[in-house]
Amino acid sequence: MQNEVFVTLSPGEEQRLDLHGSTPMELEQARRWLDDEFIRLECEPLRASGKVLLADKVLVIAQAAGARHFGDAAWAAQFGQAAVAALARPTLRIDVPAMAVTY
Repeated sequence: MQNEVFVTLSPGEEQRLDLHGSTPMELEQARRWLDDEFIRLECEPLRASGKVLLADKVLVIAQAAGARHFGDAAWAAQFGQAAVAALARPTLRIDVPAMAVTY
């Protein structure tokens, strides 16, 4: 099965991360990578309770990373691999302006 991640950083600016042929991440490795990036990029929880759902974490990492990080093919591939592994979905759409993750 082919994994794809579509990331919209601004209206009309969608990037497609084709993960075909890449080595899939294990769930724990994906969670650890997302946790590390969440901290490194100084992300904040979306919910007032402080609880961070995996989909929320993927969304705020994409928001904090911006075009600079998505311009780095290696980082973008790791992000895509971690996102599909953590959310257990082969195709993801991450829309930063709408603050939404859809499957």
